[in-house]
Amino acid sequence: MPVTIDFELSDSDIEHFVAMAREAHEGMAGREGAAEEIVASTRAVFEAAQKAKLPEYVAVRLNKLGVLADMVTDGEWQLPEEELTRVLSALAYFSNPEDLIPDRVPGIGFLDDAIMAELVVTNLEPEITAYQEFCAYRTAEENRRANRGLPTDVSRDDWLAEKRAALHRRMRRQRSSGRSGWKASLW
Repeated sequence: MPVTIDFELSDSDIEHFVAMAREAHEGMAGREGAAEEIVASTRAVFEAAQKAKLPEYVAVRLNKLGVLADMVTDGEWQLPEEELTRVLSALAYFSNPEDLIPDRVPGIGFLDDAIMAELVVTNLEPEITAYQEFCAYRTAEENRRANRGLPTDVSRDDWLAEKRAALHRRMRRQRSSGRSGWKASLW
């Protein structure tokens, strides 16, 4: 029989997680290969969530990290520097194996990662939505071109650049208007 357990993070609880994320980011800042290490660590947490027998409430949240790692490494998305920095700053927490609850602690080792993933996904919602729309557009345009017998790689940069620029503008507008569903920026 399922049991529902709700808890609320206070402003000070959230600030504690934000401080840990900032500390992790500052520890990585300026290091050669830091971005790659952050993405690799995020992917490792995501993959661990896929393989481990984690409680569903943890696994569901950690599964959301895959799209963030993809967003950073997708060469066609070309995330602008400001947004790239924000995403990497948010993900830096996952590069610390000795975070709030070390991942090796059975049963609850990924609980803090799940909480951080929820905060990160909520805070980066405009970026995630724009990226997912870009991926859907890219796939649809490739299919449209293939169905018409048109090469998918000819002028690909042009049709992707137009859509990418429109989505980047929209995610900035949403962030500045506060429509991301989050009251304060974490990063």
